[in-house]
Amino acid sequence: MAADPRPQILTINTGSSSLKAGLYDADSNETLNLNATVERIGQTGARLGVYGVGGVLLADEELELPDHGAAMRALLGWLARGGTDRSVAAIGHRVVHGGRAFGEPVAITDAVVAELRRLVPLAPNHLPQALDAIAVATNAFPGLPQVACFDTAFHRTLPRVARLYPLPRRFEAEGVVRYGFHGLSYESVISQLATVDPAAVSGRLVIAHLGNGASMVALRGGISVETTMGFTPSGGLMMGTRTGDLDPGVLLFLQREHGLGPSALGDLVNHDGGLRGVSGGSGDMRDLLARETSDPRAAEAVALFCYLAKKAIGGLAAVLGGLDGLVFTGGIGEHAAPVRERICADLRFLGVRLDPARNRVDEAVISEEGGPTVVRIVRTDEDRMIARHTARLLREEGASDVPL
Repeated sequence: MAADPRPQILTINTGSSSLKAGLYDADSNETLNLNATVERIGQTGARLGVYGVGGVLLADEELELPDHGAAMRALLGWLARGGTDRSVAAIGHRVVHGGRAFGEPVAITDAVVAELRRLVPLAPNHLPQALDAIAVATNAFPGLPQVACFDTAFHRTLPRVARLYPLPRRFEAEGVVRYGFHGLSYESVISQLATVDPAAVSGRLVIAHLGNGASMVALRGGISVETTMGFTPSGGLMMGTRTGDLDPGVLLFLQREHGLGPSALGDLVNHDGGLRGVSGGSGDMRDLLARETSDPRAAEAVALFCYLAKKAIGGLAAVLGGLDGLVFTGGIGEHAAPVRERICADLRFLGVRLDPARNRVDEAVISEEGGPTVVRIVRTDEDRMIARHTARLLREEGASDVPL
């Protein structure tokens, strides 16, 4: 691939076992010129896929990638071989947890990295991966501006009562409060919705980000007032491999009666629970929907996911005092029509009335025409939000050597 002379922003989005990247024009058009995915990091059969404009496949390589640092080096190596790395003017990173220190995107400095390392216990399954990616990028592009964009920042508007846990005050002083996550996804949805239907943003809205990680947010006037995740990304809704909320007594029982220590409990809550745990096999909703007619455990996992999601919508609507709009996003939310249908069943008291034909083909609006609550599908684009925040911050900070 020939080097692009235009300055571009490289976005890096690390997951627990994946890495996504994009190259966006650094101007206000935010044109996506290239995107890449690295899957199964730390497992056998890790793959790097690179795609050009229109989804044209540019590379598909099976690699041995023991960690996210290796995945980042593989990605940057591919860019360097084609000279594409020379167009990178800045790098934006998705960082899951900003703690109390970071309520908005920030330029990455040694002090910022030190604070992120201090926050690792709050998100041990996410922050180390982001820090590895930042370290590799810093080594490959010394002096190049880098920006950290935090998932927690979107929820800085949560009312104090929504942040508190019913614990002794001393723990609040240590930062044991509710933060909320998936903020970049929610920002993306709100940004898109504002251009399609500004009135929808000003009303009482619930956004359901349903994927391998899942959460919901209640918004009033586009502002986050409640969300399902709390102190860590492990809480809230049932997810692909995460349990979501549990009676804390369950963990105490497992510790006392089964001898599970912190590490084993962490694996149970984050990797062995959720859809995977209930189904006894897969944490992928596509697999479970395909198997549910022949596998009772798969059917029960799907049913529990939908039940808990429905219950969460009811609770968020209560916080809002009603519901004007419901948006589905994320891999499951955007593509699993049966899941949307089951979640919305019995929500007619909130004005939710799906149009089965629209829902079946994933239309942008899937509620009945003229219904009191508009139900939509909006495709999230976290990476574009990273690019937007990175460009904006550099302009505001007057990075004169970066042609934005």
